[in-house]
Order: sequence, then structure tokens, then C-alpha cells
Amino acid sequence: MSDEAGGAGAGSGGGPSGDASATSGGGTPAEGRAGSGRPVSGSAGDQAWTGSPRIAAVRRRTRAVSPRTVSLGALRQAAEVVASPPAPLAGRGGAAARKPRFRPQRGRWQEDVLGPDYRQLTLQLTPDDEGEVVATLVRYDPPTEEAVRPARAVLYVHGWSDYFFQTELAEYWHGQGAAFYAVDLRKYGRSLRPHQTPGYMEHLSEYDEDLETALATIHAELGAHAAVMLLGHSTGGLTGVLWANRNPGRLRGLVLNSPWLELQGSSTVRTVSAPAIRQLARFQPKAPLPNIDAGYYARTLRDLESGGWEFNPEWRPVPSFPVRAGWLRGIIEGHATVAAGLAVSCPIIVLTSDRTIISPRWSEDMRQADIVLDVELLARRAPHLGPVVTIARIAGGIHDLTLSGPAPRAHFYREITRWLAGYGWS
Repeated sequence: MSDEAGGAGAGSGGGPSGDASATSGGGTPAEGRAGSGRPVSGSAGDQAWTGSPRIAAVRRRTRAVSPRTVSLGALRQAAEVVASPPAPLAGRGGAAARKPRFRPQRGRWQEDVLGPDYRQLTLQLTPDDEGEVVATLVRYDPPTEEAVRPARAVLYVHGWSDYFFQTELAEYWHGQGAAFYAVDLRKYGRSLRPHQTPGYMEHLSEYDEDLETALATIHAELGAHAAVMLLGHSTGGLTGVLWANRNPGRLRGLVLNSPWLELQGSSTVRTVSAPAIRQLARFQPKAPLPNIDAGYYARTLRDLESGGWEFNPEWRPVPSFPVRAGWLRGIIEGHATVAAGLAVSCPIIVLTSDRTIISPRWSEDMRQADIVLDVELLARRAPHLGPVVTIARIAGGIHDLTLSGPAPRAHFYREITRWLAGYGWS
């Protein structure tokens, strides 16, 4: 999660396990756009960009007046290949059709709040007890002289009380030759509506519709056989890995940035607290729990020596959105599923900071550590995800490694580039 609340303090540490990735050396992404000095909404001021350069021989062109559209026919055509026809479920009353994985729809890409190189598309989802529900797909779309249709794509899923604004991350993947998309899940960021309880869900599987609709749109644009990786941060990492476990063969890889794989403390904390949370969630699912967010994590983001990061305080508030009993029950269910063991078939890389500091008092060391989750717990849970899991520890990284200082951020991208050389897109 990002700015996550709930849970106890950090538990006792344990060494990471799995196929540990070295914390130095390896392949390095080329460092393009250095010295451009152009601040971008969502970027770290005038800091030199540390990601990869754009694809060679790609030149800028004047953007067309009318944005591209996603037609109903295109979505349906992609769906026929991407998703096999749903098999009927036998029941007493005869065969009952399974709920489709996504809801075909019309839509028009609009310029996003991040600027003209970013476009957004509203995805209409099935209404719930609060009314209309939407997700928002954001596409990094820098203009080029010739039409570019990559055969690879990355879908980013944000964390708790968060939304997509990490422009450097989009530019890195674009430099790797992949189309970059990010989804603001229902009731977050661009998708939050006035009548909704921010961030609320009761089961992580509710996000299946968000992900399936986003993937259907990606395949409609890039082709049914485009290779897709999912990149998840914190709660988005938990959501993504559980979806991948239920949908084998759909992804070429999983990149997990500080995924929230267990409650702070240990599985014992989860086991002891689960009955009380379930009872409260049964009768008062939207009852807010005490908010323990002291605002320290937001302080590490805003006060970086590089000038801090810009984000919308309404979409990423301080303190974070209230944690509610029904939501926490859904998170605990997800943690229990991970603890029981998953079988995600695609290669996975789990990236975390090298240390945790969880304290009721501020210290300057918090600028170079994960102050939200216990990274030792994440490292111990990582091998439970699947047969091929790489663990990379980023010295000096914070909870969202893409928002760390310059050196750990460069290290983060370097580890992904090295992992891609061995496992990516295979």
C-alpha cells in the first residue's frame, strides 16, 4: 500500500529468501534526458532523469486534433482472442452463464492532468451499492513522427490512498520499448466520485473487472497477442499477484514494488486480529478504524533534497483515506491467501528497501527506509508467490521505490533492467 494504515509495529526481522538479486552492478539503463531541467507534473523538480532514453529514431510530430477512440467492435474483437468463451456453470436450474471478464464499452481518450504526453480513458464498470463505478486508464503517449504500435505493454497498479503520477516510471518503460499504461482503480484518484467511499472494497477480487477492462483496452490497441507485464506497488502488488494467480498464462511477468504481502508484525498479528475485524466488518463494514498515519511518509516525499514530488492532495491525502473494517477484512483475506502459497507461473521480481523504520517519532533516517511496511516480512513472503521469484533490496529506498532519492531510484531501475535481460518477455 502507499501511506497504508492499520497493523502493528514492525516485527522481528529475518533474512530475505528466494533468488536474491545483487544490490550493485548488473545491467544499467541508459540515462537519457539528463540535464533537460524541465519540471513535469508529478516529477521531482529539476532533477536529471535517471531512466532509459526513448527508442532510437523516434521523432516528434504534431499531435492530431482528434484523439484516438476505442470502438466497441475493437474491444469485442480483442476479447474473442484474449479471453476464451466462458464455460457454463452447472446448477440445479440448468447451465448458468459465468459473468464475463470485462464489460465492452465505447470511449474517447482525453488529455490527462499530467500533460499532453499523457491520455486518459474512463472505463465504465458495473455499478455497486453506492452507484456509478468507473476506473481510469492512463496511457503514456508522446507524439512520434510515425505511428508506433509496440508489441509489449506494462500495466501499472497503484497502492492504497494513491493514484498514478510517477511520470519517470512511464518514461523508463517507454525507453525499454514497451507501451506504458496505468490504471486508477475504482474509488481512487481520477476514478473517485463524490458519492463514493474513497478506496473502499470488500474483496480484492472486485478489482478483477478493473484489470480485465484495462487489459481488454490495451489488447484492442496493441493486438490480441501483445505481451503484457503487470507492475504493482504495495496494495496494488497484492492485488496484481492474486489476480495473476487466478489467471495463469495471461502475463509475461510481474514487477512488484514493495508489495503488501503481510500485515505489519507477522502472520500471528493477522491471525489474532482477523476474527475481531471480520465481526466488525459483518455489521459495520464501512466503520472507520483509528487512523495512525502521522504524515511522516508524505513528509519524506515532499521534503526530498531534489525538491520533492508533486501530487494531488485530494487524490493522495495526508493523513490517508480512513481505513474501514470491510476493506481491512478483504486485505487480511488476501494476505492469508499469499501465506498459504500461490503458483504464479510467470517470472516475478520483488523489489523492496533494504531496511524498515516504523516509529511514532520522526527521524531523518526515515528518508532512506520503508516506514510503511516491514521489508523483512515481504522478503520472507516473496518465495510463496511462485516458482521463479527474484528479490532485489534497494539500499536507501523508501516505500515507493520510484519516489526515492536519485541514487536508490537509479538502483531500482537498474535492477529491473537486469531482471528483464534474464526473464523479461520470455
